[in-house]
Amino acid sequence: MSDLPASRQPRLDALGHVTGATRYAGDVAWPGMLHARLVTSPYARARIVDIDPSAALATPGVIAVLTASDLGISALDDLRMFEPLAAKETYFAGQPLALVVATSAAAAADGAEAVTLRLDPLDPIVSIDEALDPSRAPARPRQALGTGAASMSVHGDVADAGDADADRRWTSPNVRQRFLRRSGQVEEALRACDIVRTGRFRLQRIYQAALEPQVALAKPEPDGSLLVVTSTQGIHYTHNQLSKMLGLPPDRVRVVGAPLGGAFGSKTLVVEPLAAAAALRLGRPVRLEFTRSEDFLAGNPMGAMEIDCTIGVRDGRLSVLVATVVQEAGAYSEWAAAGLASVVIGGPYRWDAWRVEGVVVETNLAGVGPYRAPGGPAATFARESLIDEICTDSGLDELELRLASLARPGDAMLDGRPWPEIGIEACLRRLGEHEAWRRRASKRGGRGVGVAAGYWPGAKSAAGVICRLESDGCLSILTGVADMSGALSGLASLAADTFGIDRQRVRVVHLDSLAAPATPYSGGSTITYSVGPAVIEAARLARERVLAVAAHELEAAVDDLVVAGDRVEVRGSPNRNLGLGEIAILASDGGRYLPVEGYAVNLAPVIAPLSAAVLAEVEVDPETGVVAVERLVVAQDVGRAIDADLVRAQIHGGALQGLGWALSEEILVDDAGNVLSGSFLDYAIPTATSAPTIETEIVEVPAPHGPMGARGVGEGPVVPTPAAIANAVARAVGRRFFELPMTRERVWRSCSRQ
Repeated sequence: MSDLPASRQPRLDALGHVTGATRYAGDVAWPGMLHARLVTSPYARARIVDIDPSAALATPGVIAVLTASDLGISALDDLRMFEPLAAKETYFAGQPLALVVATSAAAAADGAEAVTLRLDPLDPIVSIDEALDPSRAPARPRQALGTGAASMSVHGDVADAGDADADRRWTSPNVRQRFLRRSGQVEEALRACDIVRTGRFRLQRIYQAALEPQVALAKPEPDGSLLVVTSTQGIHYTHNQLSKMLGLPPDRVRVVGAPLGGAFGSKTLVVEPLAAAAALRLGRPVRLEFTRSEDFLAGNPMGAMEIDCTIGVRDGRLSVLVATVVQEAGAYSEWAAAGLASVVIGGPYRWDAWRVEGVVVETNLAGVGPYRAPGGPAATFARESLIDEICTDSGLDELELRLASLARPGDAMLDGRPWPEIGIEACLRRLGEHEAWRRRASKRGGRGVGVAAGYWPGAKSAAGVICRLESDGCLSILTGVADMSGALSGLASLAADTFGIDRQRVRVVHLDSLAAPATPYSGGSTITYSVGPAVIEAARLARERVLAVAAHELEAAVDDLVVAGDRVEVRGSPNRNLGLGEIAILASDGGRYLPVEGYAVNLAPVIAPLSAAVLAEVEVDPETGVVAVERLVVAQDVGRAIDADLVRAQIHGGALQGLGWALSEEILVDDAGNVLSGSFLDYAIPTATSAPTIETEIVEVPAPHGPMGARGVGEGPVVPTPAAIANAVARAVGRRFFELPMTRERVWRSCSRQ
């Protein structure tokens, strides 16, 4: 293949987004469609005594008030999706108890307010300390059904780990998952270290803050099947789970993925079971769209974490790591990230010995979901802060210590698998060459520069793709991929380059779950890495068939043919040619030729970790606690930048989300488990006016099994950004912050104690 074109190309979906022509799930309307609205629990833990729908049913426009017994969903597994409405008890404030269905959204909202609840409040568990107390009752009774856990491998592929030692403090009935990863003689190795430092780090709950809240529509078809249109990150995952929970054969469920208005891990079977079950029950189309408040209360945010970390340094490099990662996972823990965090906390470094535990506890808060690099920013904040603290105390150079400690190909990751080659060394050296780093010593009081390094394991998924030449001479990519980041534009570039045409002649056709080939869940930065090779192979097969038809029609050898624009020409005789559209028609008519399409599948044998290093430059006003991040420099190994503009956009987005982690974003709850920051008036995300200058340094160390060497991009920049900002703040004010976010109040209080 040739080098990809360097010219800037718009995203395939850019025009629709800019003009408003894109139709999201919330824009879909069907004749006779009903609207649903949640009735949620005001208590974090309570027995359900009675749900009285009489006043709601008397509300004009209200068709039905559905409770758990009305849905027909079998509790086949101990997962939240199999309990979309609480049946006997409520386990978090905001948990759906009933679904009001009406002829309009306004009527549904009025009906929901009219439902009368009789609940018997119970004492909730709302913190990690309470959850770890062995004397406390379970936050939620555990059902002995199914596997009790969903796979997080779609977000990050790490090797399994055994349970942690049972004789330690993990005796609480609220401990749901345990992991232990260890190697070497840790205590002996610590005694041999020159420097040992320990810290406890805390991070609060985080809301994914997608522009589009949760939304799904479901419609019973005349043949008895079910059509679901949804804002989902994975049509096949949604299809398979709906078939299972509703007791429908797989061919009786069809899931259509609508364009995503953001997700970041949040859109995984939160609303689809409710919309689908209601539609089947009532025999009419139903749309369920969360309000922003409902999205805060009944969504699936990233859970809080508490990390104890000890690092030992010997002979000028990192040597020993001991850590305990405890994640509070709310009432439903299947998407907890402590297992991932217990690997990512090792960072891109070589350790002589390590002992890392991951623990998941359930509480009476909303069950958690993934959020961009789930567990990665938290684990990296703990490790990189402690590394910086070691450098501050010992006089070691922050970059040199990290560079001296980097893992080399073949060294063991914390899950025991060997490190492949990655570009983190080049990323760190790019930061070392930056003028902001070189002049850091000249910074005045209140200003600081910090760095951090991190990685994300990435995911690898089975993928299939069809490439087909159409009668207008354009190439179609047939897939079910949910595009959150413009990845399909990059895939179109791969297909165009392989086939030999301009990208403008490539289009993407989104298929539903019954028609689409194997399609990965869009998470873990897996789409380009997993789907890209299948696109290349499918486009190559389609091109072969084009050339075979042209060779026969033009009476020329295949090796003498070239694809030029919208035609196939005989090399050296451009007048002897055949249009691509003509070839597609010839191949579809008369039965003389094979159809001009290629089908290919792919499953990479190994992961291709993403690595990045971030430099943050900040100014802190100790009298107000305001932290102004003036500049972020993100150096990331992307393997190969298939579309440099898309890569930079992904890096910018991840860095901004890391800024939110660092300074402002947290879901606050009171002692009763009530969410106190349930709107954007109280939950602060970075905005255009608060965004710093973001500089990108693209490093390319090819991944052997990636398309043209490409790795994923999305998770990489968010992982080290909060740590880099925290390190810069520590340099600016001379105090280390062990809790994120570093809000104005926390910074002011810390500085006022000096």
